[in-house]
Amino acid sequence: MLSQITNSQKVLVMIGVMLGLLLAALDQTIVSTALPRIVQDLKGLEHLSWVVTAYLLTSTVTVPIYGKLSDIFGRKFLFLGAIVVFMLGSALSGISQDMTQLILFRGLQGIGGGALFATAFTIIADLFAPAERGKWMGIFGGVFGLSSVLGPTLGGYLTDHASWRWNFYINIPVGILALVVVYFLMPHIKSTVKEKYIDYAGAITIILGLVPFLLGLLWGGNQYPWASWQIIGLFVMSAVFLTAFIYAEKKAKDPILPLDLFKNNVFLFSILAVFLTGLGMFGAFIYIPLFAQMVLGTNATNSGLILTPMTFGIIIASTLTGQIVSRTGKYKILAVAGLALAAAAIYSLSTMDVNTTQRDMILRMIATGLGLGVTFPIFTITVQNAFDYSRLGVVTSATQLFRSLGGTVGVAVMGSILNNSLASKIQTLKGDQFLNQVSQINPQFNIEKLNVNQLQAFFSGTGKAQFESTIANLPPEIRAQIIQNFSDFMLKLRTVLAESISEVFLISSFFMVLAVIFSLFLKEVPLRKSHSDRPFAQEAGIELAEEEGQIPPKQEIEIFRKK
Repeated sequence: MLSQITNSQKVLVMIGVMLGLLLAALDQTIVSTALPRIVQDLKGLEHLSWVVTAYLLTSTVTVPIYGKLSDIFGRKFLFLGAIVVFMLGSALSGISQDMTQLILFRGLQGIGGGALFATAFTIIADLFAPAERGKWMGIFGGVFGLSSVLGPTLGGYLTDHASWRWNFYINIPVGILALVVVYFLMPHIKSTVKEKYIDYAGAITIILGLVPFLLGLLWGGNQYPWASWQIIGLFVMSAVFLTAFIYAEKKAKDPILPLDLFKNNVFLFSILAVFLTGLGMFGAFIYIPLFAQMVLGTNATNSGLILTPMTFGIIIASTLTGQIVSRTGKYKILAVAGLALAAAAIYSLSTMDVNTTQRDMILRMIATGLGLGVTFPIFTITVQNAFDYSRLGVVTSATQLFRSLGGTVGVAVMGSILNNSLASKIQTLKGDQFLNQVSQINPQFNIEKLNVNQLQAFFSGTGKAQFESTIANLPPEIRAQIIQNFSDFMLKLRTVLAESISEVFLISSFFMVLAVIFSLFLKEVPLRKSHSDRPFAQEAGIELAEEEGQIPPKQEIEIFRKK
């Protein structure tokens, strides 16, 4: 069947799949700039975080389930169904009349998005042999970088010039185009799995294990203190059901996430590197805009534009890396070099201070993007290449799952580090002359209960306007002194912020160094030239699969090598 599809048809199919992937990736970020308007219209401030959380939860926990289903039933119609579910969720989100409806429909969107994440990279593997996948993996990896900039920018534009509802409606025409292209041009490749068995116990326990885990990370330190019974209870619940999941997978006839995958050297160290990369890179994604706006005073219509240099670095490096892997068949040296560059670049971010120029920050961002971009396509290619074709969906979705989990853990860990550092350093500002003057002018300003939220107002245009109106009626000589004290105080405050954010970058670079170390243990397995070629068991470190007859024994591999 694959031999009958032309290269031009494959390109069109890839464009259709890429549109579907872009939809899912965009919806992780496009809503962020529309949230204030959504809350204003639907009047549900207390449920604000759930608009983002609902999508994140359902899209993450369903990835491994869809990966397994795609191995059992094939990718084409699962992908088409995912687009339909995603468009339905988008349409319903757009016509939502209250926050409860919007949250439910965002969850429905996430179910479609999870299927798109799980199957998009596997469809590449359906159409191309491992040695050819690199160039497409690189381009698809760049889609994630593009979405981090395009999402907030497009969301802000649509909200300001049309309506926040168009953040959802815009998915429908793009989804229809992807639907038509994939339906008519993509071949239906039948599954090689003979017995269709669905692991219901595994599906239920992994959902019940991941949902409280993600909620604990998202709520910890925000809605509830980390030591609260709510957060501890969520993590205990997660541990119980994940333990049940492991037990279920050991007993399952055809498990959702076979535990023997972790005996594979390539899979184990790729997953570790992917998880740590996700953990480390979110420190850069989230806190570079914060540093740029609050420490350096960079003006930008939204945080997405600030990340543009790093995003271009990701897109360029991801695309070039895919081409290099396809041409050379080598990936280990690129993985190690990319992670090392990312680790060094993120460490360089930790050396920034109030005197750093925007030019220096941009150069550091570009280097960070280049390092991260190299890693995006590589680990998906490596795990796909290390296993038999019948396991493509499982191993690909596992890579996406651990990348998402790493990012979620990273957001929680880095947020806690920043909050704790700021809480400690802010106490050193209590004796500042300006704050004492403010407390005298405004009795409601309690210097003894100084916190980040109080000080954040000084960075906003509204906060500065209120301050200027407060001192406008003071005598000129007193007003001049307060203004000078304010300038001195803002320098101290920016210094405190810079030092705290630098700690986040430093910890992020540590996780990236760990990823480098694990990548050194990654075995280089020759990329197969066609789907019919079997994995090289000896290099991949798979002993169990030999016994199951999924790959040739070592003697056959030696004969193949000699030939």
